[in-house]
Amino acid sequence: MSTQDPEERTVRCLVAKVGLDGHDRGAHVIARAFRDAGFEVIYSGLHKSPDEIVQAAVQEDVDVLGISILSGAHNTLIPKIVDGLEQYDAFEDTLILLGGIIPEEDRDGLEEMGVGGIFGPGASMEEAIKFVRENAPER
Repeated sequence: MSTQDPEERTVRCLVAKVGLDGHDRGAHVIARAFRDAGFEVIYSGLHKSPDEIVQAAVQEDVDVLGISILSGAHNTLIPKIVDGLEQYDAFEDTLILLGGIIPEEDRDGLEEMGVGGIFGPGASMEEAIKFVRENAPER
């Protein structure tokens, strides 16, 4: 049973695994936490290309794109996703979240390119849910 306020709109989220990273336990945990919080959640599955993720985000008209990366390829893959969303005029309407192993020295650059929030190991589910509720774009 959802604890969501009936007046509150449903936030649509895509939880995505990009690249060759085959570890998706964290993606499953956040997808379940988001679902339990009353969000609509779509999970991409493993080994998706940046273009496949962009296509899914646009086709599903998501409010939030949560990307899980543990491979260290975030500085290569995230710009491709941002560029793809911009090509479809979907960037401004999509809150991009990044989860996984993101070194502190890379965070400012990712935020400057449009990543709205970065959640590493140990981040609380409550913190991520609150962040989405406060920052998901209004439509």
